[in-house]
Amino acid sequence: MFISEKIRQIKPSVTLAAATKARALKKSGKDVVSLTVGEPDFRTPQHISDAAIASITSGAASYYTPTAGIPELIQAIIQRTETDYGLTYQENNIVVTDGAKFALYALFQAILEKEDEVIIPVPYWVSYSDQVRLADGKPVFVAGLQENGFKVTVSQLEAAYTPKTKAIIINSPSNPTGMIYTKDELEAIGNWAVANNVLIIADDIYGKLVYDGNVFTPIATISDAIRRQTIIINGVSKSYAMTGWRIGYAIGDPEIISSMIKIISQSTSNCAAVSQYAAVEALSGKQDTVEEMRQAFEERLHEAYEKVKSIPGFKLQKPQGAFYLFPDVSEAMALCGYDNVTQWVEDLLAESYVAVVTGEGFGSPNHIRLSYATDMATFDKAVERIKAFISKKQGQ
Repeated sequence: MFISEKIRQIKPSVTLAAATKARALKKSGKDVVSLTVGEPDFRTPQHISDAAIASITSGAASYYTPTAGIPELIQAIIQRTETDYGLTYQENNIVVTDGAKFALYALFQAILEKEDEVIIPVPYWVSYSDQVRLADGKPVFVAGLQENGFKVTVSQLEAAYTPKTKAIIINSPSNPTGMIYTKDELEAIGNWAVANNVLIIADDIYGKLVYDGNVFTPIATISDAIRRQTIIINGVSKSYAMTGWRIGYAIGDPEIISSMIKIISQSTSNCAAVSQYAAVEALSGKQDTVEEMRQAFEERLHEAYEKVKSIPGFKLQKPQGAFYLFPDVSEAMALCGYDNVTQWVEDLLAESYVAVVTGEGFGSPNHIRLSYATDMATFDKAVERIKAFISKKQGQ
């Protein structure tokens, strides 16, 4: 009786829910293989951890920090963005947040009025839609066709546009598909957004994790007009193996950033100081570990892709970035006698102790997501168990 109707309509993150179920089974003694959470299995590089330790021993990490982030980290973000994007921003263009997820949450709270619409290409990262709803906005889903790499086109955006359209989310490389928008595709989308005064939310968190000669183009770099219309969301979690440190950031229009800072001042106050000092070193220190991890993921992709392709009833496109595979399993479900992907995923976990994520949470009820941000021995075990599960179900 004390829970609001808004919260009653919000679903828990399917990725975190799947990981929680897997951990609970593992704790009970089951030999669970989990390919759920998008989390590098590498430890945070030592030089980053050393910077955090130094901030503790010096006492620098003992106190509240400015709400927007410590000056050293703001400067590190400015310099890293100038190096990687070729764009120069000022201090008032930047806010540091408790992970990139909270950057998105604060952004939606800052920009959305009741029933404002946000265009979300499908498949989409699981939290986009519910974060929009939490800000009293309305998610508008536009299906990226599989034959177009799950990417949306300007003609689709035009069909979805209404006077209430406030923003569009572009996540490239994509979670869950790993596909990348080309520069030409982004230019067309960016120009459409500028012409229609639609804010571009560029979720660039996987921008450093691209493979096989593919290129990540930040949409903000295409033109000054598009840059002014874009809020960049980024962080240190994926590229620097720092998921547990919870440091993200947003870059963009000073008025929007200032509004986000107001929200943070009344919610989290500031990010953990020790994490901020670690992020300074991550962004401004040596970058060789970023490339080492990228190369490791690229090698895993090649092996994991071939293995998943060999599973009966699985169809997939080879990703260009991130660290996920997103196969269409509709034929595999049919072989097993299922017509619901979530039930198929739940039974796979309960009977074969393999945890994957249902595609329903990404807006794709014929797909599942598998993370290859794990060692190949673990991935191999998961694939063999999936094959055995399908074979067993066919024989029943």
